[in-house]
Amino acid sequence: MAGRIPQQFLDDLLDRIDIVEVIDRRVKLKKTGKNYSARCPFHEEKTPSFTVNPDKQFYYCFGCGAGGNALGFVMDYENIDFPRAVDVLAGSLGLEVPREQSGPGAPPPRREEAYKPLYAILEEAATFYRRQLREHAGAPRAVDYLKSRGLTGEIAKQFDLGFAPPGWDNLLQALGGDERQRKLLLDAGLLVENDAGRTYDRFRDRVIFPIRDQRGRIIAFGGRVLGDDKPKYLNSPETPVFAKGRELYGLYQARQANRRLERVVVVEGYMDVIALAQHGITCATATLGTATSPIHLERLFRQTSEVVFCFDGDDAGRKAALRALESTLPSMQDGRQARFLFLPEGEDPDTLVREQGPEHFQQLMREAAPLERFLFEAAGEGLDTATMEGRARLSKQALPYLRQLPDGVFRQLMFRALAERTGLSVAELMQIETPPLRRPPEPAPERPDSPAPPVAGPAATDRAAHPRQRHASQAARLGHSNLTQSAIALLLHRPDIARLADPGPLEHFEGEDISLLRELLQLLQRRPESNTAMLLGHWYGTPQGELLNRLAGLERLIPHEGIEQQFLDTMAALEQLPERSKLRDQVDKLRTTNYAELSDADKQRIRELIRHKQRLDEARKKGR
Repeated sequence: MAGRIPQQFLDDLLDRIDIVEVIDRRVKLKKTGKNYSARCPFHEEKTPSFTVNPDKQFYYCFGCGAGGNALGFVMDYENIDFPRAVDVLAGSLGLEVPREQSGPGAPPPRREEAYKPLYAILEEAATFYRRQLREHAGAPRAVDYLKSRGLTGEIAKQFDLGFAPPGWDNLLQALGGDERQRKLLLDAGLLVENDAGRTYDRFRDRVIFPIRDQRGRIIAFGGRVLGDDKPKYLNSPETPVFAKGRELYGLYQARQANRRLERVVVVEGYMDVIALAQHGITCATATLGTATSPIHLERLFRQTSEVVFCFDGDDAGRKAALRALESTLPSMQDGRQARFLFLPEGEDPDTLVREQGPEHFQQLMREAAPLERFLFEAAGEGLDTATMEGRARLSKQALPYLRQLPDGVFRQLMFRALAERTGLSVAELMQIETPPLRRPPEPAPERPDSPAPPVAGPAATDRAAHPRQRHASQAARLGHSNLTQSAIALLLHRPDIARLADPGPLEHFEGEDISLLRELLQLLQRRPESNTAMLLGHWYGTPQGELLNRLAGLERLIPHEGIEQQFLDTMAALEQLPERSKLRDQVDKLRTTNYAELSDADKQRIRELIRHKQRLDEARKKGR
């Protein structure tokens, strides 16, 4: 029966179902304290890291990061879609699934259902592009290009390569048969509408690279031009189902090709991923016109314990490596490893694997510099550590990196390694004050085989600011994100505490996490009976849902007592961030002036600002 499944029925279903019973029918669970555990069914492991919480009705794997409610588990375990999973769970309780008729006045569809038409039109577009590569009169140019890069028909099929013919409206004519279809094509980023109201194909005369998400759904495309158009590489814009900062090209194919990923190598372009796969190195992935982000790293470390970053050996490659290092540090939990591979000048993975073979490239990956070596080499570049001044500067430059590491054995070892290099004790290093971590300059235009870089936005303005102001704004954003995610995690584990907060003061904040926090608070205050499983269900299948699953898995970090006060402190600290940032800027501005030249009134103003900032800092620490 067609129609939308009512949200109330879904909430009731999740409230009545027992996730322990659902999972135990499929994966044998063992009682461990108040929870249940098993070896994860979604990745290979020897020690159980898969846990099921009967109180909050969700599961989480600390090994691969899989998590969610009973509906999500059935979908992923049995590889079925959302409506079928609802039928399965409802059937186990003897319930019939009601359906609502669509039309005027009908409630909005669930996110998962709302996105289905987008996924469908993207799949149709991929089929269209593949057919054009076989049948269009202009396709031989695309085929010749792929052959010139050493690709076979088999690898082209594996990565679903296609061809967007020259002309303004090939895709529009093929798939845009009515107004609804044209709107879907626009929403999916496949059509462009200019200021004059004219609509035309985004991809024209290009080799097409479909981009799949971790579930194998096509969510976007990349295109390599065959003529003289610019840019040489073009990505789909961001859409409701595609966020460049979260997705990785080729990761789905890597997971399909490997039962267990021993390592993943992050390269710069589509062709690098495909060329390596053709030569048997099926563990490559690439970002999509953005630097590697912490979100990318968390996703990669769910699949493997070792990530190798592959860069050109020139100055731009070293700067890109420093940005990757900064993003990687917060993800370096014990047992994870990151390596940095710099290729000879003029080489890239595509050319290197074709000229010298896969064994040579595999050897280079095995010999790549581990994170600790690259970090200390980068921090000590140009320093004479045989002198006291050189060792002092090394400690100042390395400490901001080390302080990004999460608590654990690896962090302790890194501090000990710095102590050995500087002659200071670990305790002395801990007392040294250092500026925020310096982000290396943005790279020059990326090489031709990399996806097109994003258009400059607000970040460009931030980079033009005074370095001290730039560091302050970066620190403010970091504090903003940490506090917001702390508040979300507390809400997931104790939804009832939403009654204590007022979402109003958060209206002036920007960012995906803060928007999610506002929506959570509004939902919980509207429906205070909601539990953790229901919350995960509301955002299932979305990027926000991935974050919620991860935060729900942090149960062991949530205090058993004082959670209400911690939530209040966290919200208060979050609301004070704008004032703290403003105060910091005022203090920094006054400090840039020669203190001796300041008037007595200005000196008193500095003292007052510093005292006020200290009070806000103390309030913020309570919210951590």
